[in-house]
Amino acid sequence: MAAACNNLTSLALTILTAFLLGSSSFETCSARDQTKHSIQSSTAHEPSLQGRKLSKFTSYAYSGAPEEMATSSAIFNVLSYGAKGDGRTDDTKAFEAAWVAACKIEGATMVVPSGSVFLVGPISFSGPTCQPNILFQLDGKIIAPTNSGAWGSGILQWLEFSKLKGLTLTGKGIIDGQGSVWWHDAPSSYGTADDSASSALKGNMPGTKPTALRFYGSSGVTVAGITIQNSQQTHLKFDDCTAVQVSDFTASSPGDSPNTDGIHLQNSQDVTIHSSTLACGDDCISIQTGCSNIDVHNVNCGPGHGISIGSLGKDNTKACVSKITVRDVTMHDTMTGVRIKTWQGGSGLVQQVTFSNIQVNDVKSPIVIDQYYCEKSSCHNESSAVQVSNIAYVNIRGTYTEQPAHFACSDILPCTGISLSTVALKPVQSARQPFCWEAYGELKTATDPPINCLQRGMPPNAKSHPYSDSCQN
Repeated sequence: MAAACNNLTSLALTILTAFLLGSSSFETCSARDQTKHSIQSSTAHEPSLQGRKLSKFTSYAYSGAPEEMATSSAIFNVLSYGAKGDGRTDDTKAFEAAWVAACKIEGATMVVPSGSVFLVGPISFSGPTCQPNILFQLDGKIIAPTNSGAWGSGILQWLEFSKLKGLTLTGKGIIDGQGSVWWHDAPSSYGTADDSASSALKGNMPGTKPTALRFYGSSGVTVAGITIQNSQQTHLKFDDCTAVQVSDFTASSPGDSPNTDGIHLQNSQDVTIHSSTLACGDDCISIQTGCSNIDVHNVNCGPGHGISIGSLGKDNTKACVSKITVRDVTMHDTMTGVRIKTWQGGSGLVQQVTFSNIQVNDVKSPIVIDQYYCEKSSCHNESSAVQVSNIAYVNIRGTYTEQPAHFACSDILPCTGISLSTVALKPVQSARQPFCWEAYGELKTATDPPINCLQRGMPPNAKSHPYSDSCQN
């Protein structure tokens, strides 16, 4: 009897357990069905998600834990915020709205899709309250307005990213400044996809030309793959930035477009620029005061004015530039090759600069140090100068049209520590001989043509880096 009772008890427990498990499974499946329905409902009215496989971290659909949401990879397409992308409608507000939404989520992606042309006026993508690691995916085309009314009395930059951490701007898209109306100070029309100059005239553009794209006060910035063309002035500028990576970047403007630097660096450190093509009407790369630890390599430059450090020391200012490497660069049809240019009257120091493996083709003056730089009709002699020291030229080869090397150093502070190794430059026509003034250093190998005007050693009564203390961080 006891055994029978035990068997009945076991059977009852088995039946009860099976019933409880079945109820739990039903509730779980029901909850999953409700979640699936919620995701489908939430995406039914979101155009940017149509036809796209959803991630569980997509902001429009995900309803998980807050800590997972904080590191989401949400996608914000400008078309979902009212952008038309027809090249005629002003899409500035749609871009602003998409950016504000993306800013709230770490690792979010703002998308400018391919196949559309977006007319966007001056805009600042600011970031003091933005989450880090925003991805700006540019695959479409952004064009600037060409009517003077869009620019007021003058604006310093067209598109600006400021005070951001970990921003990545990437894609195969184009930023077109439609700069011809600025270069020639011609009457202009409202911007369209084909920049038709025959549209209704709207008056002259402001005297202040904007930089096309500027990054300010940011760290961990990456720019990759994009093209900036027909910039109003400088194509791409980094000011007060650290840890910058630029690769597969293209700057494209005519060689006679004024002041259209390719990349401009100022007060920025730890910058790498590589695998890029720069064609413009001014310096392909301009390195200004406050820059250190700059590495430029595998860059194609031309047309343009070459790669320059400076100009520095204008209006009696202090300039500090150090640890600059420019290597494995090709230049063609440029005004200069590698150049250092300073104004009289400045102070500070340029030091620890290496130019190596530079191929020049039909470059007017491949090697230049000019400490008498002057953009005016005439400049007065001054009693101070930016000191230039420890500059190495290694394996500079190719052809030139005017002068192979030009070292015009300061009477007050001669250039010191110039070294030349494996320099082989051939004229393509009758040309001037190398020029040296107050330039001291060493010929580590014979040069072609001979640069015998470089004085050996140090200048008499040389002062060793009189401004180096003021340039310490």
